[in-house]
Amino acid sequence: MATRSKAETAPRGMAPGAATPASPRPARQRNRTLWFWIFVGPFAAGLILFTYVPLAWSVYLSFFDAHNTVSPTDFVGLDNYTAMLGDPSFRAALLTFAVFTAFIVPATYALSLGLALAVNRLRFAQAFFRSVFFLPTACSYVVAALVWKLSIFNGVRFGLANTVLGWFGADQIAWLSTTDPPWYWLVIVTVRLWLQAGFYMVLFLAGLQRVPPQLYEAAAVDGARPGWQTFRYITFPALRATSVAVVLLLVIGAFQAFDEFYNLLSDARGYPPYARPPLVYLYYTALGQGQNLGLGSAGAVILALIIAVVTVAQARWFGLGGKDEKAV
Repeated sequence: MATRSKAETAPRGMAPGAATPASPRPARQRNRTLWFWIFVGPFAAGLILFTYVPLAWSVYLSFFDAHNTVSPTDFVGLDNYTAMLGDPSFRAALLTFAVFTAFIVPATYALSLGLALAVNRLRFAQAFFRSVFFLPTACSYVVAALVWKLSIFNGVRFGLANTVLGWFGADQIAWLSTTDPPWYWLVIVTVRLWLQAGFYMVLFLAGLQRVPPQLYEAAAVDGARPGWQTFRYITFPALRATSVAVVLLLVIGAFQAFDEFYNLLSDARGYPPYARPPLVYLYYTALGQGQNLGLGSAGAVILALIIAVVTVAQARWFGLGGKDEKAV
C-alpha cells in the first residue's frame, strides 16, 4: 500500500505542515478541578477541623487520665473502658436507649409511612400537605422540647394536656415527674414523632413515586383488590430498600438523642435519676463536676462502636448492599 503524503493526511482547510491545535480537554479538566476545590475546599476543611480532628482527639483522650484537661500525660490504657462498662449508670443509660428505640422506631416508621401513603393518594393540594407535614423538621429540637414542656405538658395545673383531661373529669397528671406509670415517655416520644415524621414521610414518598405503575395494573388484571391486598403484595415489598434506610436512620438517631431529654427533664435542680440516655450521661461525666474527659471519651467511643455494630448488623440482616438487591 502506498504511503499517503502529509498534504493528503492533513485536515481539510488546514495548510500542509501546519501544527494541529491542542485539544481543549486538559484545560477544561483543570478548570473543573479548580472550581471543585474552590466550592468544596472550605466545607472539607471545616469537616476535617471541626469533626474528624475532635473525633480523633477523643479517641486519644480515652486512653489517658484526663481530669480537667484536654492535654493529658498519664496513660491508663483500657482502664477508662473497663470503668465505663462496669458503671451501672452507663448500663442504665444504654437500657434507656433500648426503651426509647423500642418506642420511637416503630412509631415513627408507621406514622411516616401512613402519611406518605395518604399524601401520595391526594389528587389536589399534594404539595401543600407535603410541606405542612415536613415543616416541623425545620424546627429546633430545643424549641420543640420547650413548647412541649411549657405549653402542652406543663405541670399539674396548667398545659393543654391537663386542660383536655379536665374537660372529661380526669385527674391531672405531672407528666414529666411521674415515674409510676412513666408518663414522661409519652412526652418524649410525641415530641420526637412531631419533629421527624415529616422527614421520613418524604423518603417514603420518593420510594412510592419510584414504584412502576405497571405493577399495579398487572395486579389489577390478576384480580388483586385495591387497598390492603395491593399494599401488602405490591407497595410494601417495593419499599424494601427505603424501609431499610429509614430503620437504620431511626436507630442511629435514637442513639444520638440528647436535646429533647435534656430540655424536657432537667430543671434548676439538675437532671432526674431516671431516663438518662447515653449522651446525657456522658455529658454529665465529661462536663459535670468531675470533668473526667478521659472517662467520657471512652464512653463516647463505646457508644460509637455500638452504633457501628448495630448498623452493620441491621444492614446484613436486611441484605442491604447485597448482590441480589435490586433498586425499585
